[in-house]
Amino acid sequence: MRKNLNKVTGAGLIIALGIVYGDLGTSPLYVFNAIIRDRVITEELILGGLSCIIWTLTLQTTLKYIILTLKADNNGEGGIFSLYALIRRQKKWLVFPAMIGGASIMADGIITPSITVTSAVEGLKQIPFFSDISINTVVYIVIGILIALFFSQQFGTASIGKLFGPIMFFWFLMLAVLGFMHLFDGLYIFKALNPYYGIKLLTVYPNGFWILGAVFLCTTGAEALYSDLGHCGRGNIRVSWIYVKIALIINYLGQGAWLLSHHIGKTFTKEIIDNGFNPFYGIMPKDFKMIGIVIATVAAIIASQSLISGSFTLISESMRLNLWPKMKINYPTEERGQLYIPGINTLLLIGCVGITLYFRTSSNMEAAYGLAITLCMLATSLLFANYLVSRRVPKILVYLYLAVYLTIEISFLIANLSKFPHGGF
Repeated sequence: MRKNLNKVTGAGLIIALGIVYGDLGTSPLYVFNAIIRDRVITEELILGGLSCIIWTLTLQTTLKYIILTLKADNNGEGGIFSLYALIRRQKKWLVFPAMIGGASIMADGIITPSITVTSAVEGLKQIPFFSDISINTVVYIVIGILIALFFSQQFGTASIGKLFGPIMFFWFLMLAVLGFMHLFDGLYIFKALNPYYGIKLLTVYPNGFWILGAVFLCTTGAEALYSDLGHCGRGNIRVSWIYVKIALIINYLGQGAWLLSHHIGKTFTKEIIDNGFNPFYGIMPKDFKMIGIVIATVAAIIASQSLISGSFTLISESMRLNLWPKMKINYPTEERGQLYIPGINTLLLIGCVGITLYFRTSSNMEAAYGLAITLCMLATSLLFANYLVSRRVPKILVYLYLAVYLTIEISFLIANLSKFPHGGF
């Protein structure tokens, strides 16, 4: 099984693009909006924010999850409960971080479809014909898409899934091309690759530390990535990540260069952002915006699909570990990993519709998003450290791992705690 996990194939890479990177891949829709909201656009803010994004994707997503955590497979399966199953005989208390982590992923599975689909549909305001579209209309469209998405779960995703990979391949290609078009707005944007600017933002910029709550949105899909290990294989995930990470960073750099060349000195309030301002759509050529919004909406639906499927897998694993009451499980197709839990599907639908009606705009959702998944990442760090001990890794390396990632994730948690009164509860 381990040999097969490391196997890399063309078909496997395309499948990995379609299944694994929905949440991570759609983050450019809303990360920069969260960073700049109610702040003056300055070189310090943009370069610092970009530096934090790039190094978060490097340290958190690449090093922790892609390189290290993917090594911990339970008979080919990944995810926090698979990790817990590998070490549950070591210490009884490890069940608590496993349960907290699992609950956090479920919370992420409720808010992710809402924020990604809402961010995409809000792009309609960029089209002159739809510029006066009301927030209520956007909410109705989003709820309609969500109801259709959850209704389709009972039929399985085998046939649709084959389309996901090619669509996400073109999505990431679009991200890279759009970002590349604006790199020449100011080549100094590449200074953001230096971690100095990120550290300076967090330590010198007024209230800069709290920007981590917005930066964290760029890596919220990393935990779901680990959960999809059994569906795609370690080798396919690692190789496809190279393409995904390059596309994401080029797009973020392009958004940053565009903001500095067109909007330096301006402040974008929550009201302006709610009325349609978004750097992601700002870097699109006018004639391409309608096509771009359609592609973004499809990518958002795919991102939602991967979180919903992951929630079904998570609950089935927790039932096997006697951490969740027994529920009816259907198997719509004969494809490996294809399962459908009607009760959980209904719960997720009610949650997503409720969140959309409560928050109404993606900027409101950004103010609440990320708090839950920070807890999950902390739980994974604790469980993985115990896994390293079980593999007889030298203690100094285990302590180094804990020191680095507990520092990073506790910092993210503290910054995200400010979201609690704004809906993080």
